[in-house]
Amino acid sequence: MEVLNNDEMLEVKGGGLGLWIAIGAAITFIIGVIDGITNPTACRQK
Repeated sequence: MEVLNNDEMLEVKGGGLGLWIAIGAAITFIIGVIDGITNPTACRQK
């Protein structure tokens, strides 16, 4: 196993999956809010 110093650790690339998941969640939330505003439905009560 190779030990990395601080400069080498800053050069490591990766871990972008979390960013894409966060972007997808934000887009889904915004679409849901817009859909709720443009197509409101009343609560179904019996």
